[in-house]
Amino acid sequence: MSIPHEALQKLVQEIETQAIMAQREINVVKTTISGKQRDARLLELTTSELKTLPKDTKVYEGVGKMFVFKPTAEVEKRLLSETTELKSDVSNLNKKLHYLETTHKNSREHIDQIFRSRGRS
Repeated sequence: MSIPHEALQKLVQEIETQAIMAQREINVVKTTISGKQRDARLLELTTSELKTLPKDTKVYEGVGKMFVFKPTAEVEKRLLSETTELKSDVSNLNKKLHYLETTHKNSREHIDQIFRSRGRS
């Protein structure tokens, strides 16, 4: 049983489209991961700098065009929360990246398999 040439061509085109979309998503996810990792490192650096300050040091956060006094403990808590959230996001993005890379690899393998089987018949 052989698949008609037009159907085979349409199938290859659909698989190729899927592979291209997966590759684009891979690039977007990698860029997002990089940005979130950079933000997490910045937050960790800020936290370490904040811990070196004396406890009675006044800490201010920017709000729009002004600065507002915040207790050091509150700022540390916010930084820790944001760092944890970013690390969770990176973990989820790494899972998505693995899925997309697998999808891309499988699409390429299917296309190669179709061409090899077509060459034999």
